[in-house]
Amino acid sequence: MIKDILNKNEKMTPNSKEIAILKEHFPSCFKSDGTFDIEKFKGFLSDKITVTDEGYELKFLGKNYARLLASVDTTTVITPNEEHNSKPENKNSENIYISGDNLDGLKHLLKSYSGQIKCIYIDPPYNTGTDGFVYNDNFDFTVDSLSEKLSISEEQAERILDLTKRGSASHSAWLMFMYSRLLLARDLLSDDGLIFISIDDNENHNLKLLCDDVFGEENFRNQITIRRGAKSVQAQFETWDKLGQSVEYLLFYSRKSSYRFPKQMKPLDEERQGSWNNHWRGTDRPTMRYPLFGITPENGQWRWGKERSYIAIKNYKKMINDIGVDEKSITQEQIDGWYSNLDYECDLLRLSDSGKPEHYIPPTDSTLLNTSWMDLLVGSSSEIRRLFGKTVFETAKLTATLQRIITFADKDAVILDFFSGSATTAHAVMNLNAEDGGNRKFIMVQLPEIIEEGKPAYEAGYRTIDQIGMDRIIKAANKIKEENPDLEADLGFKHFILQEPTPNTLDKIEEFDPDENKLFADKTLLDEFGKPTILSTWLVRDGYGLTAQPEELDLSGYKGYFIDKHLYLIDTEIPNEAIEKIVVKYETDGSFNPENIVLFGYSFTWTQMEQLKINLKRLKDTEKNLNINFDVRY
Repeated sequence: MIKDILNKNEKMTPNSKEIAILKEHFPSCFKSDGTFDIEKFKGFLSDKITVTDEGYELKFLGKNYARLLASVDTTTVITPNEEHNSKPENKNSENIYISGDNLDGLKHLLKSYSGQIKCIYIDPPYNTGTDGFVYNDNFDFTVDSLSEKLSISEEQAERILDLTKRGSASHSAWLMFMYSRLLLARDLLSDDGLIFISIDDNENHNLKLLCDDVFGEENFRNQITIRRGAKSVQAQFETWDKLGQSVEYLLFYSRKSSYRFPKQMKPLDEERQGSWNNHWRGTDRPTMRYPLFGITPENGQWRWGKERSYIAIKNYKKMINDIGVDEKSITQEQIDGWYSNLDYECDLLRLSDSGKPEHYIPPTDSTLLNTSWMDLLVGSSSEIRRLFGKTVFETAKLTATLQRIITFADKDAVILDFFSGSATTAHAVMNLNAEDGGNRKFIMVQLPEIIEEGKPAYEAGYRTIDQIGMDRIIKAANKIKEENPDLEADLGFKHFILQEPTPNTLDKIEEFDPDENKLFADKTLLDEFGKPTILSTWLVRDGYGLTAQPEELDLSGYKGYFIDKHLYLIDTEIPNEAIEKIVVKYETDGSFNPENIVLFGYSFTWTQMEQLKINLKRLKDTEKNLNINFDVRY
């Protein structure tokens, strides 16, 4: 388990994943000494793509270090909150809340949810100098090892390690922090997946270039503008060193450039809504009204494309002919009367103040969504205050903003937020499901940041940020149930905690040698991890996800855990009767065909492993013809 990961990480480099892909698909480009023949590789691409030596990219100190961090596996384990998860509202929930570093959380999620996330929203630290962002990590690289892994000088390795260990809020530190996480997030997105990232002026330009690097410039969709509250603007203005920043931004990327999201609408303000008789949408914007006299698609300004414009002219001429009047003497009543007798839709006309017929856009209560979301606020502490009865989180985003974002995905989408904060995203998912009957699921990841004494949240009894997020989900769910008593929706969530093994546990793992411990199992390691933690970590590793529920098997008093292609054996002291029962179950139960038997290596002696292998080999000669894979994990 952990020992296997530590051994694998020793050999990991920033481009290990890319090299593995190249070796799989272009083996002829590798020479016998392992070097890569770039010229031969170019030959494979010559008739498909133009290869250029020109380049334009964002470079910063620690970029390859960030790639390395994204490549090495996490040594954290997943501990389920059994008390919370067993509650009736949470027992069968498919919503997930993870307390832990999001870098570790993303690595775990990739093992089960790669290519399955339809929408990601994140609100990372903005690196303003006042938001508390300081880069630190706990990776134990030496100057020599980092210099070798990154193929850089010892001086450069020293600079990077200094940046990570002393804590920095520089542009390079922030970019290094974001780059590793975005690289992992990209691989979680489905082919029709989307990611939205909140940011302000401080790092907006750098984040755009970083996202172009990670997601591809061709996958940039939009930069959306959202209004900031008056108090926030005033607070900036009072420093007298710059104008108050009245907006923030949402960078919006898709996983594939071919993806087209559905048409999006947003409601109009009440004063801009109306009927045919009392309000013409667009009358406050002259460029959306077009006089017809002397205008053709070639020489005039038209709201619609060429073909539609010609149809409008044809309809106009037909109307004049049908009514039997000169176009300069037609009245609005005659126009309205003609349209009211039509049994099909066509573009509408009205008379301008000068008496000339004009195109106009019909009245409606909604309009096409664009990149200006100025009808929404960046955040609203009042929303939190209403839910909690006090302000416990000062930088929460507005739920309405997140609901608009989530509507870009379908109603069965999995929504991920790995900078969860106060869990606005989870709240928005539940709200939308209650409104439109959707079956969206959320995955939240939040570092258990310590809340300082004296802060309102501390005085309210919260000690870490993730406690606020989880409590918000519970309070929001209760409010939704109260307002929708007949609602049948998933308003619970399962909670998991990412934990790093203690130094004592790591020492035991390092010291355990299977060849020297053939006769004795080590029950202490099972006790230190706990069976629920081992099982949850393995289920995610093997692709079953965090909400999987394996079947518990009673094997002559010994417990085994079966799901699909895996049988997990974790406890110590497996009796011969249990081994025989496993074999009999294979032979007699048509639905029991796990191809992999996974053993917690510390719990088994060499003799017990051999007995399992020998007894199960006989299944090769049965009707099932099974060739069982034994996976011993340390």
